[in-house]
Formats: sequence, structure tokens, C-alpha cells
Amino acid sequence: MKRLLAALLATSTLAAPSFAQEITGFNIGILGGENAQDRMTNQECYRAAIEEELGVPVKLFTPADYDGVIQGLLGGTLDMAWLGASAYAKIYLTDAEAVSPVLVKQNLDGTIGYYSIGFARKDSGITSLDDMKGRSFGFGDPNSTSGYLIPNVEISQAGYSMTPNDYFGDIRFTGGHEQTIVAVANGDVDAGVTYADAQGNWEDGYNSGALRKAVDAGLVDMNEIVEIWKSKEIVEGPMVVRNALPEDVRAKVTELTANLWENDPTCAYGVGNGEAKDFIPVTHDQYQSIIDARKLSGS
Repeated sequence: MKRLLAALLATSTLAAPSFAQEITGFNIGILGGENAQDRMTNQECYRAAIEEELGVPVKLFTPADYDGVIQGLLGGTLDMAWLGASAYAKIYLTDAEAVSPVLVKQNLDGTIGYYSIGFARKDSGITSLDDMKGRSFGFGDPNSTSGYLIPNVEISQAGYSMTPNDYFGDIRFTGGHEQTIVAVANGDVDAGVTYADAQGNWEDGYNSGALRKAVDAGLVDMNEIVEIWKSKEIVEGPMVVRNALPEDVRAKVTELTANLWENDPTCAYGVGNGEAKDFIPVTHDQYQSIIDARKLSGS
């Protein structure tokens, strides 16, 4: 069922200016988490749908790290992106008027949360953080919510020092979620963290998230890895659009995305990194705790 554009845009706490000028193109940023070609392939249907809707060329950009997407949105070279909550927090703390969150992925059970999952190879003998003394630990990206911010905070609060070679051995940034999963599977690091909705079956990589995408791509056999840590529930990251865009452009892109599961579930599966129920409205207020966490971390 079609949603009212006014209702969708009203979910943003930041009012977008209305401009008379026409846009000549539209650029979508895609965060890391899998290799660039896979990101482009999974999002091609989405790119094409937005291009048809807007009537202007639409391009996908896959920067090497999260900060590339963040800086693109801040600088105006990117117009929209699906962000992690921490990446959105960084943009907001840098320029509160740059973007607005408009939609979030809704899980099959109706929730909008997910988890940071710590994992290791089953044959490593590691079953919990207590087994990780002196062992190497892989994290995705400094601007990743589940790949660094939340594990850094919660693991530290649990009494495990996150200073390299203090409790853990080498603490390494792999570059993204897929890279972390591959690094653990290959034995390059002893354990790592990634994200999942924690719903469905472990052997499938759960219903959605980086583990599910890695299973779909044949990169990991979940029967060969074990969970060693799990975060508290994290609010799913938002789809954001630049506030400087004309209001009708923001409305069209938001509505198209909100209706994606109904109109093209195969495409929505790629955009949502697995099975989900829908893309639903979200507000800035739902990310305040993550913004506060980034303030505390000094990043």
C-alpha cells in the first residue's frame, strides 16, 4: 500500500528546504561490509529504480571505508546512503543539518534492532571472551556501530581492556564486516565482531546481516564458527538523505524505498542484507543513545 509522502517526510526532525532548481544527477553511497563488486551488484536494481523514478542519472559509490560515505554526505557529493547508527551519529555531531534519517529496516518480528556478534572458529577452542587473553581480535571500521563502537564500549564495561596487548593481543581493523568474517574463517585473526539480527537459524547466518550475506556468498560455513559474545540490542542504522535536496526528490526516493519490499522483494533482500519485513519511518530521536556513546568515546 502506498504511503503518504507527507507522513514519511514528517518522520525527520530536520525540515528540508524546498528548492526550485532541478537536480541533474543523484548519488548513492554504500558502506563497506562486502567487496565493492558485490555491493554494486546487490544495489543495481535499487539504483535503476531510483533512476527511473527521478528521471536523472543515478550512480552508486562504494568508498573503501565508512568515512568515505560520511564525508561524501557532509560534502554534498553523495545524496543518500544506508548508514550504521554510529556513522549517522558522526555526521550529526559534525553538521546537525546535513542529513535526516527517514527509514529503517524492520525485522521479521517487527523490531528494528540488531546485535554485534563476537565469533571465532570452532576449532580454535575459544568459546567466550575469557578464552581471548593474548589472542588477536578483528574489528571492522572505526565508524562502524556493531563493528567497533558498541563492542568497544560494552566489552570495556565488562572488564576486558581494549588497549592492544593489554588483555587481548593484537586488535586489528580489517576494513569491514565481510573482511572480518573472512579473516576469522581463514585464521588470520582469532576472533572478530560483525552484525546480525540474531533471528532465525545460526547455520543460515540468521535472517539478515553480514553473516547472512557471507553465507549467501559462500564465504563461511556457520557450522565451523561459534558465537563468543553478543551485545545488547542496537537500533538498526537509518537510510539518510541530504537536507539540501529538493523536497520532492527526498519524497520520491523515500517513498520508493518504503515500498520496496512490497514492489520488489528480491531487490529489497539485497538492499536489506537478507530477510526483513519492511522499511519503515524512523526519527533522529531513536539514535540519541548512539550519539551520546560517540560523544563519550571522543570520536
